[in-house]
Amino acid sequence: MNKNTKHFTMQGNAGLMEGLIDLPLDGRKPRGIALVAHPHPLYGGTMENKVTQTLARAFVALDYAVARINFRGVGQSEGEHDRGHGETDDMELLYRHMVEKFPGLPVALAGFSFGTYVQSQLAQRLAAAGTPVEGLVLVGAAAGKWQMADIAPNTILVHGENDDTIPLQAVLDWARPQDVPVLVIPGADHFFHRKLNHIKSWVIALWLGRAQQRDDPEDA
Repeated sequence: MNKNTKHFTMQGNAGLMEGLIDLPLDGRKPRGIALVAHPHPLYGGTMENKVTQTLARAFVALDYAVARINFRGVGQSEGEHDRGHGETDDMELLYRHMVEKFPGLPVALAGFSFGTYVQSQLAQRLAAAGTPVEGLVLVGAAAGKWQMADIAPNTILVHGENDDTIPLQAVLDWARPQDVPVLVIPGADHFFHRKLNHIKSWVIALWLGRAQQRDDPEDA
């Protein structure tokens, strides 16, 4: 961890939750909040997974305050795996904690693999409550593995061409009726070995492109 990364614990629905907060570099004030969710806990997923860390670094580079937690039963987080239901509840608690800590800032959700299921469910829940998030970034979306919630057309989807855990075709079939583009990283497997810099650079570029599009939309 660097000096901009702070370890924390907080009370969750199933006991203690362990997490990390990454702050913008050089003491800059956060321009937003990003919550990042890690891959499946029963298969070794943690908040320090390399793809999860890469997503955190991308949002730090965008001057966001980034929070991630270990899901239930991982590290110091208490409780047992709850097939995404309790994990979504815990991410919502983290959302409320960060919104209270950094009031008035827009919130982004990002996730990898199983974490994409959790974040799609949370995004849907927050939208239904009248507090939609600024945007969603899903890497290695768990389409076909988990019951992903519907997502907004401006969601950023990144997938590996050679992903044999969640085949690219499953993600395309899920994204197609929602009219959501999928950015495919050539040659990448599920864990994006030797491709992590591609994730960071493309997430930053696409996120900045979304912001520019909001500020200067094309004429219909």
